[in-house]
Amino acid sequence: MKPCARLTLQFRTLALAGCLAFSVGQAAAQTLKAVKERGTLVCGVSEGIAGFSIETAAGWTGFDVDFCRALAVAVLGDPGKVRFVPLNTEDRFAVLQSGKIDVLSRNATWTMSREVELKLVFPAATYFDGQGFLVHRVRNTTSALELDGAKVCVQANTTTDANLDDFSRANDIFLEHIRFSDVSEALMAYDAGRCDVLTSDVSQLYAYRLALKVPDEHVILPEIISKEPLGPVVRQGDEQWSDIVKWTVFALVDAEELGISSKSIDRAMQSEKSDVKRFLGLEGNIGEHAGLTRDWAARIIRNVGNYAEIFGRNVGDGSKLGIPRGLNELWNNGGILYAPPIR
Repeated sequence: MKPCARLTLQFRTLALAGCLAFSVGQAAAQTLKAVKERGTLVCGVSEGIAGFSIETAAGWTGFDVDFCRALAVAVLGDPGKVRFVPLNTEDRFAVLQSGKIDVLSRNATWTMSREVELKLVFPAATYFDGQGFLVHRVRNTTSALELDGAKVCVQANTTTDANLDDFSRANDIFLEHIRFSDVSEALMAYDAGRCDVLTSDVSQLYAYRLALKVPDEHVILPEIISKEPLGPVVRQGDEQWSDIVKWTVFALVDAEELGISSKSIDRAMQSEKSDVKRFLGLEGNIGEHAGLTRDWAARIIRNVGNYAEIFGRNVGDGSKLGIPRGLNELWNNGGILYAPPIR
């Protein structure tokens, strides 16, 4: 090949690479741009799980709902600029894939198949859960290993159903699956006595127990039979949006670790600690590099609160559910909640 021809080929190659990089950059900003132009975040949530996402006369409330509000603050500066779309288990991922919602914040378990087969991304876990069992107190059952021969109400076509099979085989016990397409049907069947046991994520069992005729007549067994990391979900191919969702989760956790809450943020603004100043946007401009404002994290905490506040008021000791923090405690307080620093 002649020198000039080589130069021409190299030029074309560089030009093509530049065009591809430009195209990728454009694609990476598509969701953020759409949300800002629309002026509203569209967030998919469950159709109704107490403590996590439920619509009341005053509007939507819950742990997953508050994450949507935190994301709306990060991007639009206003926790009220969210449109909530209630979704059932069967439709949740398809609606996200279609682009009808910007993010799914709906008790979805992070699995490899959902990322590689459905082309989705779970940027971070917001709640570390596990599958458990709810039984009638009158059975005097103290362990899931005593359930041999029991009828178990379970939602079909879920990881919950598959986990139940794994548990049965691993412990050489027989469990009769009574399957329902909707979890509300499974709950009604259990309450009517058609099943001996109801199985689901433990966080949901706390919520479902409150909906039973006489909640105190039912107990949650101690065994946890699966890992269920729950968190927001976005589409693949939009790294900027995935990063924003991920760091919104991390900001909630980092704020708790730094001792910054909605009640103490004004005091934190006077801090001389570098990590606090970086978090609040008083040093550096990391937020602007992400397509946000310098004080995006400070706005979240001021308007929505940190992780402990969100957990406490929705599902923890400040709620009717009273779920212990457990694994969802900070890493330096006995749990596994851990977030990279904002720096």
